[in-house]
Amino acid sequence: MTHRKESRGLLLGMPLSLIWGYIAIALFMTGDGIELAFLSRYVVDLGFSATQASLLFTVYGLLAALSSWSSGVLADIFGPRRIMRIGVIAWIVFHILFLLFGLEEKNYALMVLFYGIRGLAYPLFIYAFVVWVAQVAPRARLASAMGWYWTMYSIGIGFLGTYLPSFSIPHIGFMGTLWMAVAWVAIAGAMVVFLVKDRQAEDSGANRDLTGRFRELGRGVTILFQHRSILIAAIVRIICNLTLFGFPVIMPLFFTSPEVGFSMEQWLRVWGALFIVTIFTNVMWGLIGDRIGWVFQMRWFGCAGCALATLAFYYVPLTYGASFPAAILAAVALGVGVSAFVPMGAIFPAMAPEHKGAAISAHNLAAGLSNFMGPAIATLTISAVGVEGVVWIYALLYLVGMVLTYFIHVDQPGLEHQAGPDLRLPPQSNTSKAI
Repeated sequence: MTHRKESRGLLLGMPLSLIWGYIAIALFMTGDGIELAFLSRYVVDLGFSATQASLLFTVYGLLAALSSWSSGVLADIFGPRRIMRIGVIAWIVFHILFLLFGLEEKNYALMVLFYGIRGLAYPLFIYAFVVWVAQVAPRARLASAMGWYWTMYSIGIGFLGTYLPSFSIPHIGFMGTLWMAVAWVAIAGAMVVFLVKDRQAEDSGANRDLTGRFRELGRGVTILFQHRSILIAAIVRIICNLTLFGFPVIMPLFFTSPEVGFSMEQWLRVWGALFIVTIFTNVMWGLIGDRIGWVFQMRWFGCAGCALATLAFYYVPLTYGASFPAAILAAVALGVGVSAFVPMGAIFPAMAPEHKGAAISAHNLAAGLSNFMGPAIATLTISAVGVEGVVWIYALLYLVGMVLTYFIHVDQPGLEHQAGPDLRLPPQSNTSKAI
């Protein structure tokens, strides 16, 4: 696969040839995430149980994780633009089917079917673009380029996707807001098809025979066991977003309890502040990581930082009650820590440059599994150890991740002058040694 030169046009690490693609990610995730804050409530209001609403999201998450695993390899084989186009079309089709025959007809079986299949579609769009970024960005600026990607992701799902429904629902209702999502996704797809000028990635797999393509697809599964560092990095990738997906399960109950005293509106603003922070810190950590070293940054500012911020997110409101400034500071600290994992998107392809698609698929699978592990830990342990115990489990897992970073071997920019197993690529004969 051809790699671009450092002289390629960049804007603070962002490849200018993909600028419309970055904007498309923000718009797509706005449409894809617009229902996250209210869909479960709306499903219950339709007469279904909370368990049924939860199962709807569980099926969605399972299929999304499966698609996340394969999307990187598919994009590497058939070209990112083609896979992103398929993702947009599938998303729109099954979202409309979900609205018309699921929600409108109150048919639970069709709701699960169509919403679940829609879960297959969105990773094809967003993670195929990760492959595109890995193909275009210079190696020394890859973390910066990925930082911009996660910034656009946060703008979409964390900012616009979270706050937009609060303005639209009073005027056009739940269903109107869900229909509005189609426009956001359609515009994102049009941008990728017509405005992204980069064409080199289109032929990334054109010269491979069918056998080679299936072999590469299979490698997306086996690479975790062939590269020890990729397996360890995948575990750290699962750990890094545990609070991001687990806290929404437990913290609304804690923050709005009499013990703390926040209103639901205040809680939403506190949680929204975390995503607003990541809009800026994703870019900041991408730029910093390319200079101080990816693994060093994730170890001390990601794992250690998140361990401390996770505890602060619980103990600050417990100590100061409904103090909005104090809670905002805790949210800011967690946002800074979570975004310090931005180099993850650069580490995986850097560890297997000859199989970037397979390596990125391993990254995407770990990201999908993080969606499961965060809420699963909370659901399985909260009755036994309470909110405080769940918070400590998350914090301790971040410390486990901190230790695991010492076993990640990757050739990375920054800190070349320091010794350490994670700062240099092992001898070629060992880079693909099976566990």
